[in-house]
Amino acid sequence: MAVGTRDARREHLPGRRTAGAVLAALLLAPACSAPGDTTAGPTAQEIGATLDRRAAAVMEHDTDAYLAALDPRAVSFRAAQRTELRNLADVPLESWAYKVKDVKDRGADRVTAEVELRYRIKDYDKAPMSSSRTVELVRRGEGRTWYIAADRAADGAPEQLWQQGEVEAVRGAHSLVLGVGREAAELRGIADTADRAVPAVTGSWPEPWAERVVVLVPGTVEDMAGLLDSPAASYRGIAAVTTGKVGGSGREPADRVIVNPQAYGMLGDFGQRVVLTHETTHVATRAHTSAATPVWLSEGFADRAAYRRESRTAPEVAPELAEAVRGGDLPAHLPTDEDFGFGEDAGRLSRAYEGAWLACELIVRDWGEEELIAFYRAVGSRSERDGAVEQAMHTVLGTTPQDFTARWREYLRDRLG
Repeated sequence: MAVGTRDARREHLPGRRTAGAVLAALLLAPACSAPGDTTAGPTAQEIGATLDRRAAAVMEHDTDAYLAALDPRAVSFRAAQRTELRNLADVPLESWAYKVKDVKDRGADRVTAEVELRYRIKDYDKAPMSSSRTVELVRRGEGRTWYIAADRAADGAPEQLWQQGEVEAVRGAHSLVLGVGREAAELRGIADTADRAVPAVTGSWPEPWAERVVVLVPGTVEDMAGLLDSPAASYRGIAAVTTGKVGGSGREPADRVIVNPQAYGMLGDFGQRVVLTHETTHVATRAHTSAATPVWLSEGFADRAAYRRESRTAPEVAPELAEAVRGGDLPAHLPTDEDFGFGEDAGRLSRAYEGAWLACELIVRDWGEEELIAFYRAVGSRSERDGAVEQAMHTVLGTTPQDFTARWREYLRDRLG
């Protein structure tokens, strides 16, 4: 088993386990709030007009127009924004727009606005990605024109990749890899691996999905943490995570797979293939994954898809759990959500993934692959955890959690003992 493979896979779901990922027609529309909102009024409209000019400049790659919306006196800010616009040059944007959410700290010539940036990557995002921003504006000159004086991520909002450096885009048959500070050959290798992962996932998940994936490759693990708004220590042994919103109508923007270049680079071809196939599975199954889906099912299914075509024995795939079972330490229950946390106990995390994988393998052995997929869909169709697994086990598998757990424990003995 490649070094780091077991610790390399985590799904990053807002509101579930870990912290923290526009229509072109909106570009010319006033970026003001809905009627009745506290931001309604001339100030919000003027702010919206300033932001709309900026958005149009981004889409046109017009540096002069972009800088024209910025405070002429904010020299450092203007220089940083010029660099940021240049960093975006290779990103295939389909749309970019702003919506004013709130205006506070109002003054005669200075305001602070809470703004939602909405952008969409061409051919990949079905709907806009969003980023919460805090924007400061000042009014200057005889024309009393509003200019942007500062723009930063709102509290609790992650950084964007182009704020970390110049983005290089590498396009694959099924993938778009966006990297900062990485060699072009490395990005091409990631795109090639992602291109192989997509059809492998389609072979495991017959439900319709986009069959393409966006991969972000920041320069360092610290930069990766910035994209997730989490401490870097949480990701040092993690090769990749997937961000995205669970459930929904299927019209959400595409997930982002975020690679930790240091941990991913330590893996061999096998490990890298497993990591990206695992993460791509999360992208494919997202619309059928909900708050009702236990982590053992989402992670176990993703691992099964990743290992499905690999010629590895169960003890090779699950070495930590195999050692525990052979030592008489047979798990009493399926892995809990907490077992998948970014804690200091790497062995516990490994055993959780391994046990989850074998739970899905058991369903395939005793019920069949179609039933595993039906079980996944049935659990994910519920909006809350209570009773979701129990009901799906009853209706799809004709069993109970108690019986399934007993079968799983015996299965561990058979495969790993």
